Amino acid sequence: MLAEIGLVATLLAFFTSIYSIGASIYGERISRKEATVLSGRNAAILTFVLLLVAMMGLMGALLNQDYQVKYVWSVSSPDMPLFFRITALWGSQAGSLLFWSFLMSAFSAVATIINWRSHRRLMPYAIAYMMAVVAFFIGLTLFIENPFSRWWILPNNPVDSQVVDAAFIPSDSVAPGAVELASSANGLNPLLRHFGMAIHPPMLYLGFVGFVIPFAFAMGALASGDLSTNWIKASRRWALVAWLFLSLGLILGGRWAYDVLGWGGYWGWDPVENAAFLPWLMGTAFLHSVMIQEKRGMLKTWNMFLVIGSFSAVIFGTFATRSGLVESVHAFARSGIGTPMFLFWFSLTFISVGLILWRRNRGELKDDHRFTSILSRETLFVLNNFIFVALFIAVFWGSFGAPILSELLMKTNITLGKDYFMRVTPPLFAALYILMGIAPVSAWGVSSARRLGKAMIVPLVLTLLSLIPFYLTGVHTGGALVAYGIVLMAGWVAIFETYRAVVVRVQMQSENPLLALWSLLRRNPRRYGGYMIHLGITVIGIGVIGSTLFQMETQKTLAVGESLTIGGYSLRYDQLLKGQIAEDGRMMDIAEVTVIRDGQELAHLRPRRDFFPQTQGLNTMTISGAYSTVENDFYVLLVDWEPINQDAATFKVYINPLINLIWWGSFILILGTVFAMWPKELLPSRVRESALAGALVGKGA
Repeated sequence: MLAEIGLVATLLAFFTSIYSIGASIYGERISRKEATVLSGRNAAILTFVLLLVAMMGLMGALLNQDYQVKYVWSVSSPDMPLFFRITALWGSQAGSLLFWSFLMSAFSAVATIINWRSHRRLMPYAIAYMMAVVAFFIGLTLFIENPFSRWWILPNNPVDSQVVDAAFIPSDSVAPGAVELASSANGLNPLLRHFGMAIHPPMLYLGFVGFVIPFAFAMGALASGDLSTNWIKASRRWALVAWLFLSLGLILGGRWAYDVLGWGGYWGWDPVENAAFLPWLMGTAFLHSVMIQEKRGMLKTWNMFLVIGSFSAVIFGTFATRSGLVESVHAFARSGIGTPMFLFWFSLTFISVGLILWRRNRGELKDDHRFTSILSRETLFVLNNFIFVALFIAVFWGSFGAPILSELLMKTNITLGKDYFMRVTPPLFAALYILMGIAPVSAWGVSSARRLGKAMIVPLVLTLLSLIPFYLTGVHTGGALVAYGIVLMAGWVAIFETYRAVVVRVQMQSENPLLALWSLLRRNPRRYGGYMIHLGITVIGIGVIGSTLFQMETQKTLAVGESLTIGGYSLRYDQLLKGQIAEDGRMMDIAEVTVIRDGQELAHLRPRRDFFPQTQGLNTMTISGAYSTVENDFYVLLVDWEPINQDAATFKVYINPLINLIWWGSFILILGTVFAMWPKELLPSRVRESALAGALVGKGA
């Protein structure tokens, strides 16, 4: 019953989304009837309600363990814990497409309701674009990857073709037995049975669908002719929300890789990792660039191309992940959605670029001001944009461009591995950090080298002083010190600019420093939230440099009681617990080891290998043990390519310096983004209260 409800709701949502497109455009452009436009708006909201019903139907089937539903059978099993049964909703292709459609419809409905009155001129076109994306993904769900398809037995067919899957009941069919279905259920992919991976996909999906909203409003501006900053005002917070969730998704994906994949790292430049990184790069450039249009009325055409680039990267990344274009532990299985998704991506991008060129040729995207100084803030922001785009091109070429072209032109697959990315990207990231340090102290319009140099004196001194601890702890190579210095300078600029503003406010308003800082965040959340984001990225950068340049590793086979040494630590192999059975049916081989430093026992770790006997395909996992401090991670693996017995086991050990700064910096970044999205307080509270009191007195008089 739940499958039928979900299927019907999805089918109705497909029709309402298509109707919303037609009614919005027809009512606004042709009939000029407000009632028709309103019906298009209501259809968009109804699409969200219907997809909510569909998603709850699939969730109900998962929770009720209805294994006749093929999707439930393929991603869950009777011994799976409740948490993973819930997260199995997005654990495979069909369910994740429905979930993607639901999230997109939710964002569209909320954006429509919030902006309907304030941006009425843009809304019919924005709704049409949002619903076009929703309708396309619902179509993929209905006609190619249907999560409501069920198993049926056709007893009159030959034995090898009696079991079929179909969304509707075939004639002369019977339902399989519940016991047989439950005993043969696949269960969730072992790699997804990790808290980080369970919430990593929803974060990415929220980031992906969030970037569709600014794209839709930009296209609404081009279609309606309202080319002021209204589309930016309507969508800026959506872009920040998308950027935040995409950042979270990337961070959680890195943590999952660090904990589960068993290679001692968190970012391997895998094509599917990069597919999520590409819209983050383009979206970051967009968020910086729109400030110039708001402040100076410049870069109107460029911002349109950036928002299209963000959307295009989202759709292309989704296509690359789901079509089988690349092989990866992150990718979904090869399916038939590749061709329609590629055509959709190409068509919508082509139409959008055409709209930009049409408006530009009409002179409607002309900038209000010109660049007047090479050191002005807008010029530095443009350089920042160019570097982000250069990074985008470099990552895209290494991940997709070279492999695809080599396959098409030479019939061979040329893959550019980690070495390519480690040669190409560090100089570009260094340039970004330099600009991140200089741009905040430059002025809009005109800025001189003298003024800029004077503003940088204190941050540069603080940077040099903060390099001393690195040198004293063993960082003596010039390249590493320069790298740390570039990153630290960006952080010190953010801290010093905030400090200066706090001091001024303390002097003028007689507030204590904490209250002054809070007041600054409330009055100008965009600026000071941005500084906090820069600080978070600085902390992340320090962690990346330390864990990349100074990682140590060793591997050794140990008998019980033996030890290995690395980086001032010792690891002692204590015992092996072989063949342990977990609640979800997996078998575990657990090694118990002790971490020792300077003769003192620091931690007892339990690295292990998990085996899932009922799972087809990849059914083993290597789970690390780690002792974490501010200084480093002592990270140990029970390797899965060597024999294991009660007498000896092979361990691979890594020392990852400063790696925990990556996760801590991520929290600072998240907090800064939340502040940057916060509604701006236009007037001090006492001024607002005084004005309100005066108005009340006047009204009483």
